[in-house]
Amino acid sequence: MELLNPVLVSVLAMIILCLCRLNVILSLLIAGLIGGVAAGLSIKQSMDILISGMGDNAETALSYILLGAYAIAISQTGLAGILSNRISSLVKGKKVILIFIIVFIACLSQNLIPIHIAFIPILIPPLLGIMNKFRLDRRAMACGLTFGLKAPYIMLPVGFGLVFHNLIKDQMIANGVSVETSQVWKSMLIPGLGMFAGLLIAVFITYSGQRNYKTSGYNEPEDTQSFQWNKSHTLTLISAISAFVVQLSTESLPLGALTGLGVLLISGTLKWSEMEDTMKGGLQMMAFIAIVMLVASGYGKVLRETDAVQAFVGHLNMIVGNSKVLAALFMLLTGLLVTMGIGTSFGTIPILATIFCPLGIELGFSAAGIIVLLGVAGALGDAGSPASDSTLGPTSGLNMDNQHDHIKDTCIPTFLHFNIPLIIFGLVASLIL
Repeated sequence: MELLNPVLVSVLAMIILCLCRLNVILSLLIAGLIGGVAAGLSIKQSMDILISGMGDNAETALSYILLGAYAIAISQTGLAGILSNRISSLVKGKKVILIFIIVFIACLSQNLIPIHIAFIPILIPPLLGIMNKFRLDRRAMACGLTFGLKAPYIMLPVGFGLVFHNLIKDQMIANGVSVETSQVWKSMLIPGLGMFAGLLIAVFITYSGQRNYKTSGYNEPEDTQSFQWNKSHTLTLISAISAFVVQLSTESLPLGALTGLGVLLISGTLKWSEMEDTMKGGLQMMAFIAIVMLVASGYGKVLRETDAVQAFVGHLNMIVGNSKVLAALFMLLTGLLVTMGIGTSFGTIPILATIFCPLGIELGFSAAGIIVLLGVAGALGDAGSPASDSTLGPTSGLNMDNQHDHIKDTCIPTFLHFNIPLIIFGLVASLIL
């Protein structure tokens, strides 16, 4: 394989820079320029492509900022305190129960109520006091949150999962493989079980011990009696339902968040004089994630514009020959590299499908096997990527008191516990289906 392939050089540079504790945004910018130069572009051309590609994630970035402001507004009503108190009464001192309640809520955020990471800055900060009391290792919670953000769309054809599965189906059909959406979830169940195994290992083995954190402003919720349901809570609930309905009907997260804020403002639950502080709070909470997503989109465009991915897979094809095992392994590792850099499973699928489908047919993989290879290759790296919202979201909530490192406490644990099982279970599934 050509060791100087721009994809390989660029992604490895990004990973090394992040591990050296360089800011994620700067790491992405530098890695993007390195990838462009390695592909024969000038630094100026590479930067121009990167900047032009940032707009592809503009809607997502705006969504995060508005959702951050909406989260601040909801937290000011005390509704988050009530929910946190109910969770506190349910766990009864059992930190494992706390983790799996959050996992369940995270799963709902992908499928039943598709708000993605918007619940994290609302729910997690009020629970930090409980976690500190339990001396819960937040790396376990980070794995739980990432599992809930990622596994449902891999396995279940509902909400974001339906979008992901239809994307796989459409791209496979466009590249000569006829499949139905119903085939996708059936094929992806085995890799999803691999992720569940990784979660169990993280919670019950790797991070089952105790870890001390400093006491912060995020204290354990008070006694249930101090939280009385009132009119503002009802109006907040109405605003959440309104935001959900608008989001589903318009398929626009920014419009949904804006509707939620509007209902709170018009109803008087959110005072006009508080709006400035609410927006500032939303920016403080989510602007970093929004900018990372913008830069990651530009970085992804640099890789696509240079045709480096196609060249990379072409070299793999020459290496693996007729070996299905080697071919499957290298295709999965290619997906890991690409998604680690781009930070989005959804954005990786169209890039890889043009290569994986013809290669899979040539090597004799079944349609189900190609679904697994494409779906797992796209999903690989979403956990563990410094630029993925599946890692940025958990960090945004767990690091509200500045005691949770994005790379060491979120990216590395989620990379180890989810990407390794996905490769193993994905490899097996692609060969037996």
